[in-house]
Amino acid sequence: MHKVFIPGTRRTPEVHLKDGLIRFSGRSVPADPGLFYQPLYDWIKEYSHKKFKKTKIELDFEYINTASTKWVFNLISLLGNVPELSNKLEITWFYEEGDDDMAELGNIFKSLIPVKFTLIKTSEVK
Repeated sequence: MHKVFIPGTRRTPEVHLKDGLIRFSGRSVPADPGLFYQPLYDWIKEYSHKKFKKTKIELDFEYINTASTKWVFNLISLLGNVPELSNKLEITWFYEEGDDDMAELGNIFKSLIPVKFTLIKTSEVK
């Protein structure tokens, strides 16, 4: 599959999509979340039909609004809820020390997606 790299802005996260890695980092408050996330969802949907050995999903949000949260959840659950793929996924949720909201959101995602899911507290998001 083709690689995707989208540089982050003040409103949208940096995105890396390639075989073996799905990574979002930064802020996610796009004016139109569907416009931003739909092509990424399509890429991940196509990726879910490929045979792959292992995929790391890294989520390192400084801030994510409610509309973006829905899209990100749909993106990762697309892979995480497919039984033959779930044992090949490893999700890491980074959150800044003291950011209880992001820690709680990570724990909610962890409880809803049946894969290896690790929360990592950092001194600051990348």
